[in-house]
Formats: sequence, structure tokens, C-alpha cells
Amino acid sequence: MNSPLKNKSYAFAIRIVKLSQSLYTEKKEFVLSKQILRCGTAIGALIREAEYAQSKPDFVHKMNIALKEANESDYSN
Repeated sequence: MNSPLKNKSYAFAIRIVKLSQSLYTEKKEFVLSKQILRCGTAIGALIREAEYAQSKPDFVHKMNIALKEANESDYSN
């Protein structure tokens, strides 16, 4: 099933990968580029993982972790 959340998190991950590559190659910023790549791509992975949660509390927990990664990405940007 296609969902707006999955589509947007995937598009965001693509933009994060491009940003990370730019930081790494053009600015020679190695630490920040790795951190933004990690937290920015984790969002979509956690949303996908939440689809197969074992229970409603497990789903909520995984989505909360995705939200934390989104907040970290926002801070890093």
C-alpha cells in the first residue's frame, strides 16, 4: 500500500543522501555528513519497520523513534 508518509520519508531520504554527499565532497565535512545521513535515512526505515509491529504499543514505539530521528535531522540541518 502506498502511503503519503512512506512516500515522503523516502523522498526525504533521497534528499538527505544528496546533502550528505555534498557535505562530504564539497565541504569536506565528514562527521556531520555521516550523522545527517544516519538520522535522515533512519526515519523511513523505522516507518517501514512499524508497519510490521507486533502490537499497537510496538507500532507507537517505533513511530516515536522515527519522530526522534526526524527531530535530530531537523537539528542537524
